[in-house]
Amino acid sequence: MSLYEATVPQLTKMLSNLERWIDEAEAHAKAKGFEPDLYLGFRLAPDQYAFARQVQSACDSAKFAAARAGGKEPPKHPDDETTLVQLRARIRAVIDFLASFDPSDFEGAESREIRLPFMPGKAMKGIDYVHQMGLPNFYFHLVHAYAILRHNGVALGKMKFIGGLDVYDV
Repeated sequence: MSLYEATVPQLTKMLSNLERWIDEAEAHAKAKGFEPDLYLGFRLAPDQYAFARQVQSACDSAKFAAARAGGKEPPKHPDDETTLVQLRARIRAVIDFLASFDPSDFEGAESREIRLPFMPGKAMKGIDYVHQMGLPNFYFHLVHAYAILRHNGVALGKMKFIGGLDVYDV
């Protein structure tokens, strides 16, 4: 599997799932009679990011994983979303950025040197970055966003996390 296949389609799918979770959260809030944007401040523990920051971080992880492996400059986002509508726009912007890639952008990505801005003077090979940092970091924040919604009563199950499957008859 190429690094394109390991990143762009799966990151896109999971960010699309995240958008649907927000739809479900809004419906849940309306059914329970509270303002849906309250979700932005919900968190699982006092020392963890709130929902808004988990979504921002999942988006950042997705765009950085693809950009670094695919050799493109990622878009900048100021982390100033204060509504679910704005978070949805952030998710959509990252999905659109991911759509700008094609497999040829990832040619040689396995051995591409990925410099880590959060670790000055350090680098990783593309394949190691994607598998050891890019994808795990993305899923870390995505799972926390999901768990915050579940913890607060949104009826999301495993299949809403996983999303559609490419199955076929045998």
